[in-house]
Amino acid sequence: MTASLTELGSKFAGLMFIWATIQQSFPYALSKRFDYLWRRVENYFYPYVQITIDEFSNGKRNEIYSHINSYLGTKSIKKDAKLLKVEKSKNSKSFAVSLDEGEEITDEFQGAKFSWRNYSVKLSDDSSGHRSSRSNSVPMEKKSYKLTFNQRDREIVTGKYLNHITEEGKAIQFQNRKQKIYSNNCSDDWYWYGKGMWRDINFEHPATFDTLAMDPKKKAEIINDLIAFSNGKDYYSKVGKAWKRGYLLYGPPGTGKSTMIAAIANYLNYDIYDLELTSVKDNSGLKKLLMETTSKSIIVIEDIDCSIDLTGKRKKKKKKEKETTSEDQEEDSDSSTEKEKESTENKESGKLTLSGLLNFIDGIWSACGQERIIIFTTNHKDKLDPALIRRGRMDMHIEMSYCKYEAFKVLAKNYLNLETHTLFQQIQGLLEEVDMSPCDVAEHLMLKNASGGPQICLDNLIQALKDAKKKANKDSKESKEKAKQNSMKIKKFSAKFLTSFGNLQKLLK
Repeated sequence: MTASLTELGSKFAGLMFIWATIQQSFPYALSKRFDYLWRRVENYFYPYVQITIDEFSNGKRNEIYSHINSYLGTKSIKKDAKLLKVEKSKNSKSFAVSLDEGEEITDEFQGAKFSWRNYSVKLSDDSSGHRSSRSNSVPMEKKSYKLTFNQRDREIVTGKYLNHITEEGKAIQFQNRKQKIYSNNCSDDWYWYGKGMWRDINFEHPATFDTLAMDPKKKAEIINDLIAFSNGKDYYSKVGKAWKRGYLLYGPPGTGKSTMIAAIANYLNYDIYDLELTSVKDNSGLKKLLMETTSKSIIVIEDIDCSIDLTGKRKKKKKKEKETTSEDQEEDSDSSTEKEKESTENKESGKLTLSGLLNFIDGIWSACGQERIIIFTTNHKDKLDPALIRRGRMDMHIEMSYCKYEAFKVLAKNYLNLETHTLFQQIQGLLEEVDMSPCDVAEHLMLKNASGGPQICLDNLIQALKDAKKKANKDSKESKEKAKQNSMKIKKFSAKFLTSFGNLQKLLK
């Protein structure tokens, strides 16, 4: 056996010597041609290509690796892989499955077959027993995935397949992550300490469209609009419009505006950025906040009519300009007055203005992220500047009205698990006559003690509606009586005025 191996080794060495002699003796062009033929023969017997994706690249975490890890983890459950790992991070909703070291899995895409294998290599320390000069964030273990495929599928891999698994992995990670709600910081020092412009906590509001007290037709309209928006990447790109949408929620207090925001966030699995305008010093600060928001998020400004004085500023400005012009025509202003005006204008430019907010919503900077929703809420729609809520900025205006019968049925199902009851007809009639917010209706339907039941809750609601009806009738009567008294006073005043005017005319004659 040893003699045969020695003989084989000597023959191989002789073959290599002959090959080296041929390379030196043959012309360069002929040698290249021979190399080409040799590669053809080699590819015929082993026509496969390998691509390695490492967990870290140049000391930084490779995002492609994490996307592939999520994608293959989902595939591994369906492909009956035997060596798996289960992990859960603090920012994940559920456990994440991935391939264990040495496990191999096959995948198919557009008729092509691909083989994935997970590799892990422990990195050795240097001779002195210390860790090498790598960053401390890089572990002493090299993890990677090896993708093996037939070379005829090279264009599919580089053109479509890698993009496909990257997008799929992103979507899996997005669905598995915990939602966050962010609040903008009030202090300027916070940003310079490296903590960013926003603070966040986990968003765990339970509201959904199923539990939202609203007319089913209006609810379906909103859901369809959200679906069209979330699937509209190609459409928005085609029409040349930034991938964003604005919603204006308006109506009396307690009608569910904040609950609607939570339901939208949960439906789309988006993060929420709760923007407090009173904490924003100027237009530049507003831009910085926008730049630090992420895609697939909702920017919320609640009670925008109360947040900051942005109503009617342009009218006031025009009025001031007219007054200034008339004064300039009457007398010349001296240099000190001009300096005072300039300093006043500079102070105004250092504040948050309506123009800055409009640019934040619909200007060039609004396109710095994709798949973003902006929501305003207000109790008084008529107080807002028309430029702020026009279509293109607030694309959909949603009225959150008082509780009607359809909304009541949703609340009865949520709170009392009732779909029908003998008292529902009486409640329906009262709701058509009385304005009561869904918040107040829900309070009366809530079981407040163990001995109570649905009957007691419905009786309480009926009594509350009757009391509200009496109060409304009383207020209406008082209002009519006041109007009648005012009308009588006006008539008496008119009669006195006419009498006095007639007497004056007689005296003049």
